[in-house]
Amino acid sequence: MKVGVADPLEDLVEEKKGKRSGLTSSGPGGGDPRGPRGNGGGGNGPDGGDDKSDRRHFDDATRPNEAKTRMLTYFLLMVVIMTFGGMIAAYLVLATNGSTEWKPFALPFQVWISTAIIILSSLAYVVAERALVAEEHLKAKKWLLIATALGACFISSQIVLWLELVSWGYYAYGNPYAGFFYILTALHAVHVLGGIIAMSSIVLRAWYPPKSDFEIARRKTIGQVVGWYWHMMGGLWIVLVGLLGFMT
Repeated sequence: MKVGVADPLEDLVEEKKGKRSGLTSSGPGGGDPRGPRGNGGGGNGPDGGDDKSDRRHFDDATRPNEAKTRMLTYFLLMVVIMTFGGMIAAYLVLATNGSTEWKPFALPFQVWISTAIIILSSLAYVVAERALVAEEHLKAKKWLLIATALGACFISSQIVLWLELVSWGYYAYGNPYAGFFYILTALHAVHVLGGIIAMSSIVLRAWYPPKSDFEIARRKTIGQVVGWYWHMMGGLWIVLVGLLGFMT
């Protein structure tokens, strides 16, 4: 009786051991050819996956969004135009009001020097932008530096102009025309300073050769939109000179 009972017990133990060994053999080391991910050798892992989709995702993420950049620039230009438009409208109202306090004065010669400087700066930027489009990076860097330096000279000429007017006894108070002269030219100078900062960033970006086609496209896009802003600053200055010098 003991022998007859012991044999079935031994067979049951051996059967359980076989099932456990079968479970362990289906792990990462054997039994299951699909690997730990169950998809044939690791699926999209770094050793056996699809790297092209990851690369495409990275390229799309780093691709310059030209449409978005242009839309933001359009919005900025509209804000600038509306700001100066309101100031010019107020100037015209007071100029045609016939007030005895409205006392225009002849524009100093420094105004024409400033006009020549900003026109030359705009022309230099045209050459720089064409060089960017042609991918002549050394030429673009040189002319960007010239345009930026001329912009700084324009700011310096404005400071000299204000000091000269003060030495002549023209102040912002007591004469609405003088007040508008200082306000309009100072507001324009602040926007020119913003353009100088933008051009300086392009100069720093163009200091070294581009490393990818995306970088080239980004330089072209930024160079174009900054050019719109800078040329508008030149056009606004000519409008202000005509307003202050001939619509008094």
